[in-house]
Amino acid sequence: QVQLVESGGGLVQPGGSLRLSCAASGSYFSVNAMAWYRQVPGKQRELVALIGSGGTTNYGSYVKGRFTISRDNAKNLLYLQMDDLKPEDTAVYYCWLVAGRGDIYWGHGTQVTVSS
Repeated sequence: QVQLVESGGGLVQPGGSLRLSCAASGSYFSVNAMAWYRQVPGKQRELVALIGSGGTTNYGSYVKGRFTISRDNAKNLLYLQMDDLKPEDTAVYYCWLVAGRGDIYWGHGTQVTVSS
C-alpha cells in the first residue's frame, strides 16, 4: 500500500506563488510516473503536470510556463512550483502515482485558493 500526503496549499493573491509537496510512503518497488491533478466542484479532475520515471515532463496547456513539476527520488517527494497564479487556478490539488506494477494511488488533496 502507498500513502501520498500533499502539503503547501493555501490562500494566495493573484500573481503570487505557492509550492506544493507530496510525500510518498509505503511499500512499492518502483514508480513509473507521478503527477498533479486538480479539481473544482462540479468539474472533472484534470491533469496539471506529470513527470515520468526518466524525468520527462508534461503540462496542461493552461499552466505551461507558470508551473514546474519536479521529483526528489531519494526522498520520495514530488513538488509543484506554481508561479503567476490566477483565480482560475483555484482548486483542490491531488498527488497521483503509478507504481511499477501499474497500481494507481491518489492523495487526499490540498486546497489552493487564488483570490484578492
